[in-house]
Amino acid sequence: MSIPEDGHSWFSVNDVEGNTTWLFDTTFLRSRYRCVYGQGCPSIDSQPDPTATLGCCIHGAHMVDKEDRRNVLAFAERLGPDVWQNRTLAEAKGGPLKKKKGGDWVTRKVDGACIFLNRDGFDGGSGCALHLGAEQAGARPMDWKPDVCWQVPLHLDIHTDEYGHETVLLRAWQRRDWGPGGEDFHWWCIEDQATTHIDDQPVYVTLADELIEMVGRKVYQRLKNHLDTLAHDRSIHPNGSPIAATPVVLS
Repeated sequence: MSIPEDGHSWFSVNDVEGNTTWLFDTTFLRSRYRCVYGQGCPSIDSQPDPTATLGCCIHGAHMVDKEDRRNVLAFAERLGPDVWQNRTLAEAKGGPLKKKKGGDWVTRKVDGACIFLNRDGFDGGSGCALHLGAEQAGARPMDWKPDVCWQVPLHLDIHTDEYGHETVLLRAWQRRDWGPGGEDFHWWCIEDQATTHIDDQPVYVTLADELIEMVGRKVYQRLKNHLDTLAHDRSIHPNGSPIAATPVVLS
């Protein structure tokens, strides 16, 4: 495995205790990307969504494992019909999740999108019911939502060698990550910098909670220290003239 030759800068952290080498796409992590759901997002379907409320929920969510599934079901039970538009429908169908023929568990879809997605005009608010429910409860939405949903746009690309050592690339989701046909997938939001790279803060700051959950606090702190240093170096552009991946060994 080699670092992709895409002109991005990378930073490596060797976690000896975890037997893992982390490679971070610092070009993306230093960018000003921000999700624009509900603020003009046309969704990721081939036909733009005029209501701007379908977002990337049109394919539903795949559960990562049993824990992910149990977590989503537990928090779904806490959602009343005033927060979750499809609560009654989910109960009638036997729950918000279903098992596909291949064995994967996914959220059901209603009218072309995830069953948890409240549509435009719903009194309880449009968007993910789990997200809205968490906010009302004073909790982090990422603790209530399916793993894949709170991780996007961050993606873990995991490679394991013959000795069991993992090399994990943390980068943005790309079209190729969706498998065959991915190049035709309308994953525009990572690529349209004029529309989505508009935040006042870089990704490694705005998505700090997500990054900590994915890589651990110790590794994240090393990453943050490195990127904070780069932020004060005027010779390095925030969006990335390539630099060599710098190793840090965790004791």
